Amino acid sequence: MPVSAGGGLTSPGSDARLLQAARQGLDRTGPRHGALGLAVSGGSDSLAMLHLMAETAATAGRALQVVTVDHGLRPEAAAEAGFVAGICAGLGLPHRVLVWDHGGRIEGNLMQAARRARYRLMAEWAVASGIGDIALAHTADDQAETFLMGLAREAGLDGLTGMSGSFVEGGVRFHRPFLRQTRADLRGYLARRVVAWIDDPSNDNDRFTRVWARRALGALKPLGITVDRLAAVIDHLAMAQGVVTGAVAQAGRDLVTERAGGLMFDARALWACDPEVARRLLVAMVRWIGGADHPPRAAKIAALTAGLREGRDATLGGCRFRQRAGRVSVTREMRAVQGAVPLGQIWDGRWRVAGPGGGPGGAGLEIRALGAAGLRLCPDWRATGIARPALEATPAVWQGETLIAAPCAGFGAGWRAETAPDFGSFLLSH
Repeated sequence: MPVSAGGGLTSPGSDARLLQAARQGLDRTGPRHGALGLAVSGGSDSLAMLHLMAETAATAGRALQVVTVDHGLRPEAAAEAGFVAGICAGLGLPHRVLVWDHGGRIEGNLMQAARRARYRLMAEWAVASGIGDIALAHTADDQAETFLMGLAREAGLDGLTGMSGSFVEGGVRFHRPFLRQTRADLRGYLARRVVAWIDDPSNDNDRFTRVWARRALGALKPLGITVDRLAAVIDHLAMAQGVVTGAVAQAGRDLVTERAGGLMFDARALWACDPEVARRLLVAMVRWIGGADHPPRAAKIAALTAGLREGRDATLGGCRFRQRAGRVSVTREMRAVQGAVPLGQIWDGRWRVAGPGGGPGGAGLEIRALGAAGLRLCPDWRATGIARPALEATPAVWQGETLIAAPCAGFGAGWRAETAPDFGSFLLSH
């Protein structure tokens, strides 16, 4: 279970840098009167963040709430969550354990599926708790490992700029206040306070690419390729990426219209853009509507672009591209939408629905796609001006087979549905 680092691993002077990072992180995380969520697993990085943020928040008068996700993948996970709960009780902080109910069957990439579940659960918890910001404990070591993994898969600029300092998912802004701090500094902070932490055995599991990247960092150290130097390289690349991101976001504002979770653009105006800007806009459309963690493969985007240039309709990543009179609409494919979730949860990776009695799980209500049958129950849907296929893939509130509300189709007074984030925010944060 818990292990301690023993003696101090770094100089006490590093504590001042860590506390400054904590203060800056606290200042960047929403209104001062609102609670900040902390994602804590029990490992050294997140436990150091917990103690640093608790120390800083006490003087700033800021409330904290702590969350731990039990992925249900290891028998020790429940005990580890209990370990974190005990520490939080000692610090006087509220703590919540969220359990991923995957039914023991996980298809595809395990780490990717676990990540998506983790962020979905945390976002739903935060929204239900009135929390707008969650801090994560990723470090400069994580950045360096991410950079090396990007090199291994021949990534372009986006894949070599590491993790962003903040991003929005499920309507919640996640922050990484310790991206410039090393794991050794965080462990040194804990060791000087004789605070134990948990070593996750997956950190030594050869099945995972990140483990190999971590070992490669050690092998590269004699060449002077260290975490600190890679951090400097990542910063330089991130500045270049910022220029590109700004150009794409401006093109999105100028060319793309968002409505009811779908997008519309003029084809000729898009092709008049710089080819890289046009490519990135198409990638962002697919990711925002389809909910993918990573961009589609370059060959698929190239094929999509060629087809659209020739005036053909196309599908990619759960998105449908339709052309009419030079205008292209991009909507969610009905066959790709998520199944039912309880009211109060994020639906299909980006939709939040609320209304009368719209609390989590209220009165057996659930969110699922409106569908063709539901659309027939919305007498005024044509007045919205939104095409039938687009509306069928929007969220609706159901109680069994009874349609309660379909906000995008104009059915159900007092109900609203919105994407989180909207497309413009997504362009700036992904």
